[in-house]
Amino acid sequence: MIQTPAANSDSIVTDDFVSARLEAAILGLLATRAAGATICPSEAVRAVASEWDVNWRPLMAATRLAALRLATAGRIDITQRGRCVDVTQVRGPVRLRLRAVHD
Repeated sequence: MIQTPAANSDSIVTDDFVSARLEAAILGLLATRAAGATICPSEAVRAVASEWDVNWRPLMAATRLAALRLATAGRIDITQRGRCVDVTQVRGPVRLRLRAVHD
């Protein structure tokens, strides 16, 4: 279980709550960008961590997993150097973008 305190609370939130919040942050940030624009996963995790007043770095692995779930669901692409990649197979920095809708 991810031990993340909720903002202004002594409670501990569940993995599902953290995952859902990270996914929402990713999609929310991407929705504010131009079509085809990307974000760094750290932008999403920093936004969530700042809400909870916690260090964002321990949540990076959970953020990559949230991105993987969104990619698997067909909602986003995970890229490295402009190419779509499998986040479980690459090392180093990746970028996230909304998946293009084709008619």
